[in-house]
Amino acid sequence: MSGAPAVLFDVADGIATLTLNEAAQMNPISLGMRQGCLQALERVREDTSVRALIVTGSGKAFCSGAKLSDFDPERLAHGSTSAGRAIGDMMAEAGNPLVVGLRTLRVPVVCAVNGAAAGGGVGLALAADIVVAARSAFFYLPFAPALGLVPDLGASWTLPRAVGRARALGLTLLGNRLGAQEAAQWGLIWACVDDADLPAESLRLAQRLACLPAHAVHEVRGLYEQSGRHSFEQQVALERERQMALAERPAFAEGVRAFLEKREPRF
Repeated sequence: MSGAPAVLFDVADGIATLTLNEAAQMNPISLGMRQGCLQALERVREDTSVRALIVTGSGKAFCSGAKLSDFDPERLAHGSTSAGRAIGDMMAEAGNPLVVGLRTLRVPVVCAVNGAAAGGGVGLALAADIVVAARSAFFYLPFAPALGLVPDLGASWTLPRAVGRARALGLTLLGNRLGAQEAAQWGLIWACVDDADLPAESLRLAQRLACLPAHAVHEVRGLYEQSGRHSFEQQVALERERQMALAERPAFAEGVRAFLEKREPRF
């Protein structure tokens, strides 16, 4: 659809939805997409009514990764930059801020992978807190076998932590497509659902996450990320520190009251 925005964004009942909207090109990480996503994240940060974010794609793909025609070395040779510099600038200015922004957003993020997630699209999907994929979706890392590159947009960090070094290396070096059902079995994503059920399931998950205490997602993310560099003793000490601080907050008092009164907590 000519003239359509590269990214759609709307908010309804406290749930924001960001939709990659260049379906005819399989939703590449184009300039318009990068700008639209960064603007959407800023809107989520500023809008205190938003309690959760859904990220998804339009059409048959979630995200096909970098728009390689933008980095054609022969075309760039006629300009003032190289392919490496152009890619590096894109990552510094938009790609990395996008995935870091998703991982540090004040609200929980659900990624609904509606189709192929390839290249940087894998890193984009895995930047969410919970990933649910349509049964027809798959994850594909063409970096090494097709381009002589390495995974980016955080995939080299998230992938081995999710599935282990052996599977991460095999998936990256061989370039196999990992179907959604197997991705769920491997622990790469939360769940695989029938294609027709994806919108409703991702909304249901976002609504559940929206009911969390406002600080919960930040606290849980931080605890799990620090566990990767802590000894067991250091981690249990950190758990004690955070529990002591969080037990002083109103959310804990409300949770205890709700338990004693046999009702759902109201955060």
